[in-house]
Amino acid sequence: MVPSATPIRALLFDFDEVLADTEPLHWRAWREVLRPFGIDLDWETFEQTCIGITDTEMLNQLCTLATKPVTPDAIRAHYPEKRQLFRDFADGRTLIDCKLIELFKSLAMLRLGVVTSSNKSEVEPILLKSGLLDLMNVAVYGNDVRHYKPHPEPYLLAVQRLRVAACDTVVFEDSAAGMRSAREAGCRVVQVDDVAQVPALVRTAVGEIFSRL
Repeated sequence: MVPSATPIRALLFDFDEVLADTEPLHWRAWREVLRPFGIDLDWETFEQTCIGITDTEMLNQLCTLATKPVTPDAIRAHYPEKRQLFRDFADGRTLIDCKLIELFKSLAMLRLGVVTSSNKSEVEPILLKSGLLDLMNVAVYGNDVRHYKPHPEPYLLAVQRLRVAACDTVVFEDSAAGMRSAREAGCRVVQVDDVAQVPALVRTAVGEIFSRL
């Protein structure tokens, strides 16, 4: 259980691999985009190269995998294509568990939000389709901030918009960069190793609240 030196007033969630198992879809989209650059991005390399780091770090590492000279800016120019591919792959899929949605409905006494480095155009349609966006009091996307995780700006912006203290906020994150971002913003952090764990982790973190229901 999260230490309760101060009351819990808000819960914030990363999106990819916390609310939804989306990394395989990001991988498929990137794999398509990178093929013309001579980059054969297998899943293991994607896990090591593209998850939990900044875009700049990711692009620099991807360039080292190319079989012909390529710059980060050349790959960055294909972001719109990558985002459209992701949306195409996500379309028609159920990516957010209905049990998680029901759990969130029972947490109306708390402020809830999603904080992601992914682009709004990728994440918001999934949140809307599932009905989860209607349960959120705040959503911070990658294009809302100047500095991505591990910089604390995303979580600082979220607690500012919620008008709660960071120390009263519990963050659920799966990556080292995300956890560092939340801690440096002053939030309490719960590490997520698997999407399926999230309902149990939430119940444990706010156990004292559920005990009063």
